[in-house]
Amino acid sequence: MAGITAETSRATPARRLPAGVYLLGFSLFAMGSAEFLLAGVLPAVAADLDVTLSSAGFLITAFALGVVIGGPPFAVLSLRWPRRTALVATQAVFAASIAVGLLGDYQVLLLTRVVSGIAYAGFFAVASVTAISLVTPDRNARASGVVVSGLSVAMVVGGPAGTLLSHFIEWRGGFWAVVALTVVGIIGCLLGLPAAGSDVGRPTGPSVSRELATMRKPMLWGIYAITILTTAAYMITFNYLAAMLAGITAIPEVWIPAILALFGVGAFVGLSIGGRVSDQRPHLALLSGASAIVILSLVMAVAIQQVWAVVPTVFVIGIAAFVLNPALYGRVFAIAADAPTLAGATTVSAFQLGISITPVLAAVSLTQGAALTSVCLIGAILAAAAVPLILLDRARRARATRHTTALRSAHDEVATARVERERNQQ
Repeated sequence: MAGITAETSRATPARRLPAGVYLLGFSLFAMGSAEFLLAGVLPAVAADLDVTLSSAGFLITAFALGVVIGGPPFAVLSLRWPRRTALVATQAVFAASIAVGLLGDYQVLLLTRVVSGIAYAGFFAVASVTAISLVTPDRNARASGVVVSGLSVAMVVGGPAGTLLSHFIEWRGGFWAVVALTVVGIIGCLLGLPAAGSDVGRPTGPSVSRELATMRKPMLWGIYAITILTTAAYMITFNYLAAMLAGITAIPEVWIPAILALFGVGAFVGLSIGGRVSDQRPHLALLSGASAIVILSLVMAVAIQQVWAVVPTVFVIGIAAFVLNPALYGRVFAIAADAPTLAGATTVSAFQLGISITPVLAAVSLTQGAALTSVCLIGAILAAAAVPLILLDRARRARATRHTTALRSAHDEVATARVERERNQQ
């Protein structure tokens, strides 16, 4: 199969994205399934490895630390690699670390979870940059949304299916399936992506100094703050949703995975909507998503009492949560257009940091004797805190646009005056 080139990207109809974008989404689905799978088999892992449940929980923390800490340094180290090489290398390291962990004891598994987290973050960052390099800048958010949709599919299908498989053939079975899918992703990237980045309509030539200089932009860190706040806002509710469904709604345990999957279905819908809106109106998507999370988090605190109310609320909050993601990536790549790799890697770390702080925030409330629904109220507060930052970013973007327009107008006036002088001299 021939690689997807800049020419084929230009020839692609306006409403279609290159196949390479969907290949990257599939690879992220394969790798992301490992993140959602472990939570479903944690008791079996603890029993098999003869460790406590809390010790087994550190395996989740180890992966998160690998993502948060390892992504940006890897992005810098791999900056001068061809993107396809970086994508294949990160998938290979991920698959190998998962396999080695399955063959070892608890200590080996803990170490390989850190390594796989680093590889996952590296792939995620390079995949996002590669996706936008295959399309024109006006489709950045949509392409990023397709890649990130791999995670929502992993949430809906990969994690539950892997958990089910693990129950039939012991907990390692689901992870071996992840390894196999990751190998398929490697083959797909080798066959379906160009050996070198296409960078449609963008300047090429990576530069470490330019990447580091871009990271000094205050607007970029404002987007990271929004990412952390909004991610923590919806994930703190999602992470404790099963406990609320069992303890408050009193839903039979067999139905809880299906309701959790509704969040993932909503996420997929939200990514589709956000990807189409965010390229032209990113702040509309950001404000709509954050405001909806505030309202829906408060609704969830009440709706959790009744099955008929909680089911649609879970679905809609999934939509609101993931409307945000394409807009966040779109803003990062707009601000860091000339040096997106390190900025993209830091975005992945910001998402993971938002997820990682939710247990700490919940513990602050729950250890004081607050009701379990207090996590929903914390989510509402976090989302509300993001709204002023979104408004600030919108104002900064408007000022930057006016400044650019004024410079372009001044340049045009100078050029016109030069032409007039040359005519008069003739």
